Order: sequence, then C-alpha cells, then structure tokens
Amino acid sequence: MKLRFRSLRFSFFLAGLVVLVAGAFWAQPQSPVASAPPPTTLSEAIERSRALIKAQLAPKVPGLSVAVAANGKIVWSEGFGFADLEKQTPVTTATRFRIGSISKSVTAAGLALLVERGKLDLDAPVQKYVADFPDKGAVITTRLLAGHLAGIRHYKGDEFLLNRPFKCVREGLAIFENDPLVAPPGTKYSYSTYGWNLISAVMETAAKQEFLSFMEQKVFKKLKMKSTRPDRAGAADPQRTQFYDTDPQVKFAIAPTVDCSYKWAGGGFLSTPEDLVRFGSAHLQPGFLKKETLELLFTSQKTSDGKETGYGIGWSILKDASGHRILMHTGGSVGGTSVLLLHPDSKIVVAMICNHSRSPFAKDAREAIADFFAPLFAGNQ
Repeated sequence: MKLRFRSLRFSFFLAGLVVLVAGAFWAQPQSPVASAPPPTTLSEAIERSRALIKAQLAPKVPGLSVAVAANGKIVWSEGFGFADLEKQTPVTTATRFRIGSISKSVTAAGLALLVERGKLDLDAPVQKYVADFPDKGAVITTRLLAGHLAGIRHYKGDEFLLNRPFKCVREGLAIFENDPLVAPPGTKYSYSTYGWNLISAVMETAAKQEFLSFMEQKVFKKLKMKSTRPDRAGAADPQRTQFYDTDPQVKFAIAPTVDCSYKWAGGGFLSTPEDLVRFGSAHLQPGFLKKETLELLFTSQKTSDGKETGYGIGWSILKDASGHRILMHTGGSVGGTSVLLLHPDSKIVVAMICNHSRSPFAKDAREAIADFFAPLFAGNQ
C-alpha cells in the first residue's frame, strides 16, 4: 500500500513510519492516520505513532522497542510489551535485543576505520590476512565479501540454530571454508553471513587485535553505544530480553537456545534502538568516518558485468522516486527481528527491534520502505 503525504514535516514522518510498518507488513486496511490531516506537533505525531504500535504491532510480538533520531538527537524512544512474558518484565529503552544482520553494518564501521588508517586493503586477496583460508581458484577480496559478491555460501541445514561455542573467529570459519563457492567471485550477488565472519578474521590480522576487543574500543565506545555487545551464551545479562518464537498452537514460546560465537560480525550482536540510532546518526555526516569513507560504504557495488547490486559495504542502498538516498539494513535472528534506516537528506534515523523470530516488520522491508519514502519526499528538491 502506498501512503500519499503532502507534508515533509518531521512530525508527519514519524507518524507515517508507523503507518508504513503497520500497514505494509500486516496487510491492514488503510489506517485513518494516513488520510487524517498531518500532525502539527511532535508530541501529536508521537501519540499517533504510539497508538498505532499498541494497536497493530505490539499484540503480534511479546515485546518491541523503537527509537527515532533527528539531526543526531534522539527525539523519541519507547518500549512496548514484555522482555520476559513469564516474569512480566516490561521492555524498556535499555532492553537489549538480538539485532541479527544489522551486525554487518556495525562491523562495517570497524572495517572502514581500518581502511581509513591504511591497515587494510579492500582489494587484496583475503589470504594476505588469513593465510590459511583455502584457495578457491579465484581471487576473493574483502571488498567482494563486504558486498556479498565473493561466492561464499550462507547458512544451510540447521546452522542457523547452532548451539556450540567457538573459541575464536578463526575456528568458526571451519563451518564453511572448505565448501565450494556458490558462484565465481564478482559474478553474482549472493547474501552471506559467513562472508562477514571471514571479514572479521581479516580485521583481526589488520588491526593486530581480537575482533570483539577492537569493536568495543574503536566503535562502541567511540559512538557511546553503551548497550551494544556480543551475545554471549550463558552470560548473565539482566537487560537482555528473553527470546521468543511461535509454537504449533500459534502461541509465544521461548526460542531455541543458540550460541552466536560463530558469527559475531555477521549476526551476533545485542543492542538497543537508542544505540542503533546513535550509530546511524554518526553516519549522516563526516566525523567518525571521513566523507570519502561514507561514500565507500554507501555506494552500490556492481557485479563483474556492471550491474548494481543495491548493496555497498554493510548497507543496502535505496532511492525514492525523487532520487533521495535511503540507507538501511534489516536483521533476523533466533528470537529477534530488527530494522535500521537512515535518510541522509532529512538527517533522520529510525530503529525498531522485537524479541520474536518471525515478526513481519522487517520482512520485505526494502520494498515497503521504498514505497513509503517515494511519496513522502516527492518535490523535496
């Protein structure tokens, strides 16, 4: 469904975002908010957004959290539902969720820092950094890995539910390193979390530092992401949500226990929407990263025959009907679904996360968000 707006006010954007999520992903009839006059104040927009979440999203998941930032300042942050149904523990703005593949965008920031400092060559064979990674008969580079063009496979079988510890990044590569490529490097966009696992091994060598330690020091602390950390199985963490799925009776049930130590870089971090919008806001202008580095991250890579993939380095790149860029990533985890989107022209960042494996608010997000932004920003030259 496409929503037709006539205002570019931020307050209306906020209300419209939730219309998007509620309408596009739950296939509801057009909300009265879509046809109502736009809110005239931020507080009115928040109230409408809150009402829609309570009516159309919160009942579908145990708990969720949302944050919105404008010009680097958080203007709305709120939790809904429960982090633990049995204990009736409410979701708060400090509740930590699994962010799934948004971990790739977070890892990309650390990768970019190493490139800026001349410590990592994106176009060198990965064996320059991971000498014992098997030769696949064609050159695999970090740039290709970061754009899902290297031919490294994604999960297969029950690997998504792995529940055994891996001592280090390098050990986790054993899951896939001896498998054939799904396509010759550069020829096909093929989404791969394992490709990002290999990137983390490359980063360790380039940084001369263990991956998680590097990310904590150079990214999380620098960007004041105080709630972001690796999802360590069995670790005591009172702010971490319980994770849920749906059982055969269509009731919420605790999700299977998994160990994310094999995929920190590609899908193993915990965070909050507030941390994610801080992170996203740091990518809207030079500062944390240089201007040319941001363009590197946000420029679509191309296959060897020249076709754009719509994916840069850790980010999906979209455009609305007027040509304005939208930068985003979604994440799906065991017991978590997430979406992070940036609109550089308006300096707005939005993050939503829930504690359920199959929440639909991130499903088909690319198409739905594009449909939303095109009319919203029409005529904004």
